[in-house]
Amino acid sequence: MDLLGWRRDADGVRRHDDPTLQVIFVGDLIDRGDDHRGVLTTVKAMVDAGTAQMVMGNHEFNAVCFATIDPSSGLFLREHSDKNVGQHDAFRKQLSAGEQAHWIEWFKTLPLWLDLGALRIIHACWHNQSIELLRGAAGFKGNTFPDDIDSWVRANTKHDSIWEAIEILLKGPEIKLEPYGLPEFRDPGGQMRGEARAAWWRPGATTLDKLIDANALTELEDGTPYPTIETGRPCEPRDRSFAYSDDVPVAYGHHWREWAPKEHIDWTDRTACVDFSAAKGGPLVAYQWRGESMIDPTHFERYPAELR
Repeated sequence: MDLLGWRRDADGVRRHDDPTLQVIFVGDLIDRGDDHRGVLTTVKAMVDAGTAQMVMGNHEFNAVCFATIDPSSGLFLREHSDKNVGQHDAFRKQLSAGEQAHWIEWFKTLPLWLDLGALRIIHACWHNQSIELLRGAAGFKGNTFPDDIDSWVRANTKHDSIWEAIEILLKGPEIKLEPYGLPEFRDPGGQMRGEARAAWWRPGATTLDKLIDANALTELEDGTPYPTIETGRPCEPRDRSFAYSDDVPVAYGHHWREWAPKEHIDWTDRTACVDFSAAKGGPLVAYQWRGESMIDPTHFERYPAELR
């Protein structure tokens, strides 16, 4: 905030000398880092004051589901498994039960996406079909969850249309390998996986070799290198729908990139990722949008950096 000129006023709200500017946060404020209270308080104060906006990340979504009981089953929407408890460990340990409940209620109100006309913001993937599905779903208020529990239950019911849309928008789409005759791969965590992340940000990515994000496809189960994906093989219509082809630029997070921004990976003419793994030792990154219709890689800013 200091680097970009957002000073803290006497009321604790960060403001800029230029009142036309806003900060937009792309989600995932929680579950890592050692100052949840400070981060959440700073961001919400800015949102409440109108100096910032924020979209929901998958960690905010997961936190709501972890704390919410399905009335039909009596079980939490997000299983309290060792893995899930561990994921929310920092949020749960740093904040009291009352504070957690307070922030959970705020998370429920966060928009899933922002379409500002000349700029779009999403946590993981801008996918028009998923957005239109949610816009038309019963109870949804445009880009936010309804007040009732039903949509949250559906968002946690595998293969429900709302579940699939939320998975794509907040976690990113994946392409099933088996229908293309491709083998499973071992991910960085050692698990065998039959679905690969779609590189939705690549313009015109309608062939398998361009649409699959092959960074994780390093080895087969027996440890041998993963075979090269055939060049030019067409994707199925559902998979092709993930490739972003609109003229409106999109800013997003989620994907744990490494500095410095690389073309076709971290930015394209119409897309800019601002997640450069700040929670794993990378820099905190912002993209300064100045009204341009095409992404300008010189508009990325990072911290740590020399204060101006």
